[in-house]
Amino acid sequence: MAEKIKNSQVFLNPFSKDNPVIVQVLGICSVLAVTAKLAPAMVMGISVIAVLAFSNVIISLLRNTIPTNIRIIVQLVVVAGLVVIVSQLLKAYAYAVSVQLSVFIGLIITNCILMGRLEAFALGNKPWPAFLDGVGNGIGYAVILVIVAFFRELLGSGTLLGYQVVPDSFYEAGYVNNGMMILPPMALIVVACIIWAHRAINKDLQEN
Repeated sequence: MAEKIKNSQVFLNPFSKDNPVIVQVLGICSVLAVTAKLAPAMVMGISVIAVLAFSNVIISLLRNTIPTNIRIIVQLVVVAGLVVIVSQLLKAYAYAVSVQLSVFIGLIITNCILMGRLEAFALGNKPWPAFLDGVGNGIGYAVILVIVAFFRELLGSGTLLGYQVVPDSFYEAGYVNNGMMILPPMALIVVACIIWAHRAINKDLQEN
């Protein structure tokens, strides 16, 4: 029973209490870069979930055989191999989105969330908890990406997933899309607002 409770915490904590973006403030670079539109943000989130989950499992399986002095190199090789697979799958089945994401799929290799979870969790835990940790942190990261992209695309372009959602009557009445929302600095401002709201709700996360 205790192990089940622990596993549930490992999986659920990254959703809010220990979210990698708004609590640990990791992975901010990709949040700024890929959230101008909702579709690439969703694909990026799914990609990170897959890479993080499977890299956690692989490193956990190898944890007792990896020499300490080359562990970072092994982690990078594992993540790089998975990223190449994800990149090729995107080019094969979602080419338009892969073009929008450009180099940022490749930069998953250096995402500090991945390296942090591999070093802090996968190297010291069994495969199943490591898998749950990877999926949980990946979802926590993806949720923030989607929230930021939702507001940036809606307010900046008047669309969601490429479909116009702001009625033409609004534009005829004088409504204008906020062009600043599609600029990277606005992603940081939206993330800051999410952090503010999250800490206002979770008083225990506030610094004394």
